[in-house]
Amino acid sequence: MKITPLDIQHKVLETQWRGYHKAQVDQFLEEIAESVEELTKENLVMREKLSSKDEELGQLKRAESTLTSTLISTQSFVDQLKRGAQRDADLIVKEAELKAEEILSQSRTELVEMRRTISGLRQQRALVLDRLRSTLSSFRRLVEVEEQPDPSYDASLGEGQDLPEPEAHEANVEPTLHREAG
Repeated sequence: MKITPLDIQHKVLETQWRGYHKAQVDQFLEEIAESVEELTKENLVMREKLSSKDEELGQLKRAESTLTSTLISTQSFVDQLKRGAQRDADLIVKEAELKAEEILSQSRTELVEMRRTISGLRQQRALVLDRLRSTLSSFRRLVEVEEQPDPSYDASLGEGQDLPEPEAHEANVEPTLHREAG
């Protein structure tokens, strides 16, 4: 049973012979009533503070829950971004490696083709040089043949035939050289 300050103030105690001193008991009951009233007020204030603190605590717990949820979702988002960035970086590296391999392969193919071309050009050069040597050799033999005296010509000179004019002789020699050279 809960006793209020009013219950204490209105409590009437029966008196007996040789009982308590009524004024002292009344004064003590009054002091107790005041103390209980004060304690009740303090208790009410404390309950209001407790209620206020409970409400603040609820708000803080909700804020904490929201912050925790936000932190978890942010961390998850950051992890997804990292994984995406890593995948992108891996793809870029892979593409670069493939492109580099393609460029190297193309360069190797071009190098082989250039070497073939150079080899072909060297063969053509050697062939041209051989032909040029052969042509020069033919011209040298032709010059040697032309430089040798013709015995039939010398014999005909001995029989009293007139020598042709030097210009006429040169005119006859030139077409012969050109004919045989061609």
